[in-house]
Amino acid sequence: MKILQTVKKVPGGLMIVPLLLGVLTNTFFPAFLEIGSFSSHLWKTGAMPILAVFLFCNGAQINVKQAGQPLLKGVTLTAVKFVLGALLGVLVNSIFGPTGFLGIAPLAIIAAVTNSNGGLYAALAGEFGDSTDVGAVSILSINDGPFFTMVALGMSGIAEIPFMMLVGAILPIVLGCVVGNLDEELRSWLAPGAVIMIPFFAFPLGSALNLGQLVQAGIPGILLGVICTALTGFAGYGAMKLIRAKHPQVGAAIGTTAGNAVATPAAIAAADASLEAVASSATVQIAAAIIVTAILCPLLVSWLDKVEKKKVPQISNA
Repeated sequence: MKILQTVKKVPGGLMIVPLLLGVLTNTFFPAFLEIGSFSSHLWKTGAMPILAVFLFCNGAQINVKQAGQPLLKGVTLTAVKFVLGALLGVLVNSIFGPTGFLGIAPLAIIAAVTNSNGGLYAALAGEFGDSTDVGAVSILSINDGPFFTMVALGMSGIAEIPFMMLVGAILPIVLGCVVGNLDEELRSWLAPGAVIMIPFFAFPLGSALNLGQLVQAGIPGILLGVICTALTGFAGYGAMKLIRAKHPQVGAAIGTTAGNAVATPAAIAAADASLEAVASSATVQIAAAIIVTAILCPLLVSWLDKVEKKKVPQISNA
């Protein structure tokens, strides 16, 4: 059977196929994921350590002569997510109030749009970009959690960046980079891990989601996901072209909403009691956006990859 070839025919297949299998398993056979021991670690709870190995292997592929590229790309894409998410949320709130537009709460907009799925970005960057694109995730990790949402909502007095979480996100990449630059043989030995690990952390990322969340959120939640992918995906692509990135299509990989964004409305409501009324609806809308963006974003990146590759022969013949 040509399983691998079939998976690769799906846009972003190495990531999206295992992720969707995880979603379906958690929806229809959740008990299977609770077997325990190594099985549960592999299919339910093991995404983060496996992703950490993936980041270490990718870090080893970064040449110190290119050290400025991951920083530039990370700062650029983080700025795109924050600015667009904040502007859109504040605009909707000023015009329509806290209940939002078409049922989408400004709180949900800011939390979903400013927060990107680092694991999905890293997987897509590994498949469609290079090590400098993957390295940008160390900067993108700053938008995890409620920090940027709090800033956008004007609650800067209580917002803090969890410094050690940021250090923890950067460290595997940094150490991998050190190892890879100290020993070229080790760099080559670690290179396969930058691809092999993708399906193994994609499945447990999916198993944290449930198709029922889409039904509960309804059209507003689905629309929020579409807006997030379209708005920040194309903006990220455009930003990468502006800085003349080798693989600008990877910029569209920020068109996602991270799983931890589901907890943001509750955190915000705890800080500002006036938002308690919309926190619950914002939570289910964000949950839907997570699923929708996980499906649409790989499709967008794959399509843009084809667009970029079609330009190569034209440039070389000029």
